[in-house]
Amino acid sequence: MSRQLFDFTSESVSEGHPDKVADRISDEIVDLFFRESIKDGMSPWDVRVAAETMTTTNKVIIAGETRGTDKITHDMIKDVIRRAIKDIGYEQDGFHWKTVDIDILLHEQSVDIAQGVDQGAGMHTEEGAGDQGIMFGYACKETPDLMPAPLYYSHKILERLAKARKHEGITQLGPDAKSQVSVRYKNGLPVSASAIVLSTQHLDASMSSVDVAELVKPYIYEVMPEGWITDDTIWHINPTGKFVIGGPDGDSGLTGRKIIVDTYGGAAPHGGGAFSGKDPTKVDRSAAYVSRYLAKNIVAAGIADWVNIQLSYAIGVAEPTSVYVDMGGKGSVSEEALENAIRSVISLTPRGIRSHLNLNRPIYARTAAYGHFGRTPDEEGGFSWEKTDLVDALKAAL
Repeated sequence: MSRQLFDFTSESVSEGHPDKVADRISDEIVDLFFRESIKDGMSPWDVRVAAETMTTTNKVIIAGETRGTDKITHDMIKDVIRRAIKDIGYEQDGFHWKTVDIDILLHEQSVDIAQGVDQGAGMHTEEGAGDQGIMFGYACKETPDLMPAPLYYSHKILERLAKARKHEGITQLGPDAKSQVSVRYKNGLPVSASAIVLSTQHLDASMSSVDVAELVKPYIYEVMPEGWITDDTIWHINPTGKFVIGGPDGDSGLTGRKIIVDTYGGAAPHGGGAFSGKDPTKVDRSAAYVSRYLAKNIVAAGIADWVNIQLSYAIGVAEPTSVYVDMGGKGSVSEEALENAIRSVISLTPRGIRSHLNLNRPIYARTAAYGHFGRTPDEEGGFSWEKTDLVDALKAAL
């Protein structure tokens, strides 16, 4: 019998966290290669990017493999990096968008990898997966966007504070922040916040932890569900004291170090691969997106209150090596029936996924902070994997 009363915790980090700065820069490079290659008349199906970023005090190093138009220069790459850092909000002595030193170590994609991915190359006639691996998708009824509540509200807190900082004149706050929400569950349902933790950079060195708490608490109350914050809720706001030195000046950052923040906050499995900096031939990214897409549509269709989906791939092979569905045995149909239905309503090859979700476009920089899932699809095609347009097809297949 499952536990009826427990606390579960997830964390988030802001767009100004050093690792998220690295993720943003890597995804800006993906977008740049799609944008400029399409502009130059190159097929977006042929774009390849695997970009890794390191950030530290007034330094950005980006390395990896690319394929796209040859009109992309180092100056263009540096320009998108500086504009991204400026948008995040870094204009500090130790990390400033104008003065940061940028090293670019990008080179052509390996032909050995390319022959396993490109359609008609190597041993295969169809475009294969860019690597082996396992990917997971999850959805549940805990929040409006069918995400686990602890992570969902951890993200919402930081999104709200970023909006206040960037658009509402709350200039005391800096870009770097971390949140953590512990949710109390009763009878399997989230009912309250048992603890809220926030550490946020503040640019006014005279502010104490009490001052910061008075500034940020109204925004936290605003995003949390009514009644979830009670007299029993434990608060920790900047518990170490001052937090003036933040971002890459305070701690180095690397692409792909916040994969649990990016997905389900530990409430569901993670295959291990990071997303940012990778074009959608990399199934680490695209198959994780389609897994979430399938999971969200299953829950939206009323087939289950929660579902976990695993896909697996072999490098250079188009079809997944396995499709696994888990609904805890409590779905309205069997897991086996749903696995068969999934295969009948959507192609799970890399090309099929990219086509169905329209992933060959510059939509990735916006995913770098506040989670890749539980977001709102936008008019430019971003977060297409959050649509629930597969509900009718799933119902018909079942």
